[in-house]
Amino acid sequence: MIDQQLEKKESSSYFHLSLIVSISLFFLDQLTKYLTFVYLPPLFSYPYSYPYGGIGVFKNFFGIEFSLNHLSNSGAAWGLLGEYQIPLLLFRILLIMALLYYFFKLSRLSLLQLPLALIISGAVGNVCDYFLYGHVIDMFHFVLWGYDFPIFNVADSAICIGIGLAILFSWLE
Repeated sequence: MIDQQLEKKESSSYFHLSLIVSISLFFLDQLTKYLTFVYLPPLFSYPYSYPYGGIGVFKNFFGIEFSLNHLSNSGAAWGLLGEYQIPLLLFRILLIMALLYYFFKLSRLSLLQLPLALIISGAVGNVCDYFLYGHVIDMFHFVLWGYDFPIFNVADSAICIGIGLAILFSWLE
């Protein structure tokens, strides 16, 4: 009996921590996108030399370059399906609703709460962009040892980290 109460309390704490992390990431994502929208000129094409039309943060740090750029993304990851904005938006909203249902109803005693919270906060952040700006705003631009990595944002990072943790925690459960 006491073990069940303790387990329920730990589960509740983990659930609340997941909510706090998710909400914090959502607001951080929205703040960085707003600042990018207001203070950085949008890139329609960028020069192939550092800082690529944006603000340079560091160059050649162990072969890595990082700059802040304002790029509009009307599709999914890496601009895929950009010509299908409305179906993509509807799919994202349905996916968020399904993930929210799973998060609140089915995952209460699961390690998957934090990964789901990360994925949901990232997805909601990118959907909000559609309503606020008409597209997703990306800003983090890395060149990793000569490879020009696609420009991304905080929400994209949350989604990728959430998926990675979900895979890892699935193996552990």
